Amino acid sequence: MLQNVGVLGIILGVIARFWPVWLALGVLLTLSFLYRRKLGLYGHVINSGVGFAGVTICGFWIFTALLAPLVAPFGPLEQIAVMKHALPGSIEKVSGIPFYFGGDKLARDVFSRMVYGSRIVLAIAPAATAISLMVGSLLGLPAGFYGGRIDAFLSFISNLVLAFPVILLFYLLVTPGIMETAVPYVMAGFFFIFPILFFVALFYTGYSKQKNMLILLLGITALIGGWLYAGLVFDADPLGIVHIEPNELNIFVAVAFASSPGVFRIVRGLTMDIKTREYINAALTRGERPWYIMLWEILPNARGPLIVDTCLRIGYTTILLGTLGFFGLGMASESPDWGTAIKDGSQFLRLYVWPALVPAVALMSFVLGLNLLADALREQSLRD
Repeated sequence: MLQNVGVLGIILGVIARFWPVWLALGVLLTLSFLYRRKLGLYGHVINSGVGFAGVTICGFWIFTALLAPLVAPFGPLEQIAVMKHALPGSIEKVSGIPFYFGGDKLARDVFSRMVYGSRIVLAIAPAATAISLMVGSLLGLPAGFYGGRIDAFLSFISNLVLAFPVILLFYLLVTPGIMETAVPYVMAGFFFIFPILFFVALFYTGYSKQKNMLILLLGITALIGGWLYAGLVFDADPLGIVHIEPNELNIFVAVAFASSPGVFRIVRGLTMDIKTREYINAALTRGERPWYIMLWEILPNARGPLIVDTCLRIGYTTILLGTLGFFGLGMASESPDWGTAIKDGSQFLRLYVWPALVPAVALMSFVLGLNLLADALREQSLRD
């Protein structure tokens, strides 16, 4: 019979395990309040109750992902036979450390897997959303600015993707049959080139008159972009640092593919509205190039709605990753991501609820934080 620390011991133990997170979060919030008048939009957001709650929740999970080895008492794949289906608070005899949220069907610590699962979610969801943002921006800006055939063609492609059922689209893209082909790598090569193109266009249009600075920025972009591109698409990083598993790459590409049309439509609509403003006409009058106007005049003035949409889209992507994991698509079966953990725990709901409940609450809280942050950003953008 395993010893148990009880409900109070679980609560206090979990709080204590997160000490590095509380410390980092306290430093962040303290500095944010002290310098909020100098932090622009972020300073205004954190000064509101809703924004403060959103920043706190999101910051908690970000620091949890970064400091996971310090927070989790066990490894995400570590198995201890006697802890199979252990009750929450059961003490592991060798280490004397409790399984605060119990053990799962393979005798792994549910708490530790929840902590490490945040790393997968926070690595894929924001990065895939950032790729979608750059793809949608580079295609949405010319569509809204030029109109005509360019707009008609790009809008048709966007509507074609949006018209396809999302879940079925993901099912097709992350099934083992597709993963074994070259399709994911071709799509990855297509989508990962957009960040490089985005920064090249941004620097070329903004620093065309400053040759030395332009050469420096383009060189840095080519060096870092080429390094990341080689590692992510071809798994050929000479330093061995940049690497992504094939199943994670597939999910990454699928998320970018499904999200980009939505960003495209938002950027296109904002561009069609902003291009009629007087300062755009003034830029055209003084002879500025179209891409300079799009990247340095229109895009910065569209940042409010785009930032709000980005927060919401990261939340949608998190839910989508959880859905894919629940259906056993994409991620490896032993992955600690929250969706896979919910699926594994749901098989024993009649006997044990905690293996499924803990990652579900984690996923819900992170999405809640993103939604609160998006609400605060929306309120601030309306005031501006």
